[in-house]
Amino acid sequence: MRALIALLLVANLAFFAWTQGWLDAVVGVRAIGDREPERLARQVRPELLTILPPEAAREPEPVALSCLEAGPFADAELAAAQAAAEGTLPAGRGVITKTDRAGEWIVYMGRYVNRETQLKKEDELKRRRVPFEEVRNPAALAPGLALGRFDQRAAAEQALDGFAQQGIRTARVVELTPAVARSVLRVEKADAALAAQLTALKSDALGKGFTACATPAGT
Repeated sequence: MRALIALLLVANLAFFAWTQGWLDAVVGVRAIGDREPERLARQVRPELLTILPPEAAREPEPVALSCLEAGPFADAELAAAQAAAEGTLPAGRGVITKTDRAGEWIVYMGRYVNRETQLKKEDELKRRRVPFEEVRNPAALAPGLALGRFDQRAAAEQALDGFAQQGIRTARVVELTPAVARSVLRVEKADAALAAQLTALKSDALGKGFTACATPAGT
């Protein structure tokens, strides 16, 4: 009995020593795995690691960007508009998009000396089944008749040749409005702060100022 008690006591002492790590070198198996400072000694370049607080590990929310533009401006107005926005608009952020406003031409008949002359010409066109409309503006062309409206002079000239083949000899091509080049000052990707500054910017040179782009960014 005494031998059994002594054996149990020795076994308990040996187990306690092993759990404390005192026998790791003897047994070859660690009782509780890696411990300090051995684990720290095996780190590779620990200075490259940065411990971040939990909130820093969250995905950043996407920044809302908007497209704003001012204009359109004629060529003579563009420089003044750029100067008005220069103090607010970061360098290189403004994009100038240029478009041409089409002109308007008509195949015209007139100007008639009185209403009766115009009505006679209208009756003639009706007999020939040629569509027309009365011209009242501009005043220099009234009273008169338009046999068609076109956004290209060449198209109007071609239509005039067709009318001549139908026996209509007194018509001619008249320019109502000339083609005009127009430019827009655009900021395609403005964050909330820049968008607020641009929309608050007021200047006669900017006209209505910066508003949402009429067409999507990049188109």
